[in-house]
Amino acid sequence: MMSLQRMVLFLMLTFTLSFQLNYRPVSAGAAEPKLAGARPVIHAINYSTIQEAIDAVPAEGGIVMLPPGKFEIDKPLVITSGDFTLVGAGGATHIHNKNEEGLDAIQIHPPADMKLPDGKKDPKPRIWRVQLQNFRVTGNEKSGRGINAKWVQEIYIHGVTSSYHGGDGIFLDFCFEDPRVSDCLITYNKAVGLNLLGCHDIVVSANHFEENQDALRCDDGFNLCMSGNNLDDHLRHGVIIENTYGSIVSANMIEECNGSAIILDRECYGITMSANVIAHNGKGIILKDAHGCAVSANTFTLLAEDALWIGPQSGRITVTGNNFSNSYIGKGMVKRRTNDLKAAGLTLDKTRGITVSGNLFSSVRPKAVEVIEPTTHVIFGNNLLIDVESDHKLLKESIVEHVLEAAAEPVKPESK
Repeated sequence: MMSLQRMVLFLMLTFTLSFQLNYRPVSAGAAEPKLAGARPVIHAINYSTIQEAIDAVPAEGGIVMLPPGKFEIDKPLVITSGDFTLVGAGGATHIHNKNEEGLDAIQIHPPADMKLPDGKKDPKPRIWRVQLQNFRVTGNEKSGRGINAKWVQEIYIHGVTSSYHGGDGIFLDFCFEDPRVSDCLITYNKAVGLNLLGCHDIVVSANHFEENQDALRCDDGFNLCMSGNNLDDHLRHGVIIENTYGSIVSANMIEECNGSAIILDRECYGITMSANVIAHNGKGIILKDAHGCAVSANTFTLLAEDALWIGPQSGRITVTGNNFSNSYIGKGMVKRRTNDLKAAGLTLDKTRGITVSGNLFSSVRPKAVEVIEPTTHVIFGNNLLIDVESDHKLLKESIVEHVLEAAAEPVKPESK
């Protein structure tokens, strides 16, 4: 029988030999992959800085895995390659921008010397398919934007927290093709939470926006699909859409913005605002320059003034199935205190071409419908008014005018 001493020696030799055969030292890169076509996963924990890990990704693309921890930076992390993913360990991965000279935390853009296949400099450089996932990035009131992406197609930002920046939380600058921002927390930024400029086929879904200057701004774009988001406590406005068409703002909760919940301006058209709860804001939906739009099935409650305002530069609007109300809960009782009973209605301000049907106006002040003349070509029918004063009777002649004159109204080609 083998002695105990010999047995221990045998086990030690066996373990040492096995370790030597299987050990691969941890280097800056990852082990050589065995799978054909695979590229190594870059683990940032093996590099001295996050930027070094980003720079280790080949031009063909790859993934950088961020470990848990707080990582302070004083200049932007820069991503210039496509098919790139930066992923962290959720809120446990915290990138903090301590720069106080207005520099961004993360910049994503094509390389300055991007070449065409023939070797010439690309006059319209683009990179494709960049993803940011599952980490937290913060700044300070003197820093720049949190995430600043320019000319990135099919960018996807998911599960990211972007907070306390001196500029926008996220800025997508002509990220034209299919940008997506979902399940993010965008809070306490000094400018816009999510700023979209020149984007197309945009999806903004299931995000939280809180106490930014404005929650979301969409300029010079089209096909915005904004749904299922929660917007709360903004210092100015909730959603601002300008020079944009063919979009939908649906099933969002927009509460306690000091300014307006939704603003449409600068030749917006073909936009639907539906099934939103718009509560306790300074104003509700403001249509400054909007045509061919639908406002339907929204709940407007406790708006300080102008739950829905349609201005002189707007027309051809349908207003259907909305509820304008205060905090009434039945049996002659209201939920809110007597000093918090503000609840506004609809204002038609020198506009034309409006259909108002199937809406409920209850206990709103000062009027359910305020008509500022000249307002013409309006159909107001099948609405229910409870405990209100209203100017809607001024619209009777507008209904007649519409029936008699609409067929003869000249149709002019719209400007592009």
